[in-house]
Amino acid sequence: MGDPGSMSALFPIMGAIFVAFLVTGIAMPVLPLHVHEGLGLSTVVVGLVAACQFIAALVSRPLAGKHADTRGAKHAVILGLVLASSAGLLYFLSLQVTSLPVMSVAILLIGRALLGVGESFVITGAQAWGLLLGGPKNTGRVIAWAGSAMWGAFAAGAPLGAVLYSHLGFTAIAFTTTLVPIAALLVVVRLRQIAPVVRTRSGLAKVVRAIWLPGLGLALSCAGFGAMTAFVSLLFAARGWTVWPAFTVFAGVFILARVFFGHAADKIGGAKIALICVLVESAGQALLAIAPWAELALVGAALTGFGWSLVYPGFGIEAVRRAPAGQQGTAMGAYTAFLDLALAIASPLLGLIASNAGIGAVFLASAILVLSAATIAASLLRTREEL
Repeated sequence: MGDPGSMSALFPIMGAIFVAFLVTGIAMPVLPLHVHEGLGLSTVVVGLVAACQFIAALVSRPLAGKHADTRGAKHAVILGLVLASSAGLLYFLSLQVTSLPVMSVAILLIGRALLGVGESFVITGAQAWGLLLGGPKNTGRVIAWAGSAMWGAFAAGAPLGAVLYSHLGFTAIAFTTTLVPIAALLVVVRLRQIAPVVRTRSGLAKVVRAIWLPGLGLALSCAGFGAMTAFVSLLFAARGWTVWPAFTVFAGVFILARVFFGHAADKIGGAKIALICVLVESAGQALLAIAPWAELALVGAALTGFGWSLVYPGFGIEAVRRAPAGQQGTAMGAYTAFLDLALAIASPLLGLIASNAGIGAVFLASAILVLSAATIAASLLRTREEL
């Protein structure tokens, strides 16, 4: 595997990832408005509704990986799209009882949880499917493409959701969430299935033990991404700078790096790329912390975007290489769970630092956390060279 035909077959699979995360992206900017203003519920409930999906995704990652390995990656993607569409139906049902806000939000919570599980099955199944199609020589490219589809969907979904909600209300969000996954499903069902390799399956604990080191490297490097998404706007505002260029530069460099260097980890080695990129990302975070001018801070945002772009595929190659044979799906599910968990922890931790030491300290702390991932990448590199 890994021929050009196999690589071209990845496009509809990556499209499934895009669709699954697009329906999350469209809801992100409007859920707080619907729950707080539409249903009149507290900001605590808003936070619960937002978090429910990501908690469900985290919890279901191992199950999604096992399903992809045993029932087939295509089956996992199909099931994930069905679950995502079902979430839209529950959104519709919640709108029928808005006169009973508690019941409405309870139904909405179930829908959000279903969407989280659906996303987990789609991304894990699609990555496992892509790894089988692309072959070992394209591991980094497959992982990079999957990540690009996911983050691109978030970026496209947010403005689309805002427009839909402003013109048609939450009904449009429910409608889109129901129908878009079905459209993707009609494409996916026609794709060629690759039968799972029948082998004795290792338990989840054994898989986690095999991939925990690259997983930890990924988790530590997430601090830079968490700082950018949650605190860079506060940093720029506090220093009297225009906020939006920070996000534009970070996202633009991230995407360009994925496009032009997505295959670098396959050619150079996952551990080596991870080592280079965490050093670049850490330097970007440190520069943001100390920059006296907006232009220099934007250089820091660019370095962070470039570094973060290839950390995930870099450490991901090492996770797949260490996984028990025939269990790429379980390995990628466990590996991505480190990302979920780290992002859940990073923002509150960095927020605590900001409240006690100031907003600049957030980026210094993030730089140190990301830099610590370099020791893990170096350890993985030494291990690879000894083999």
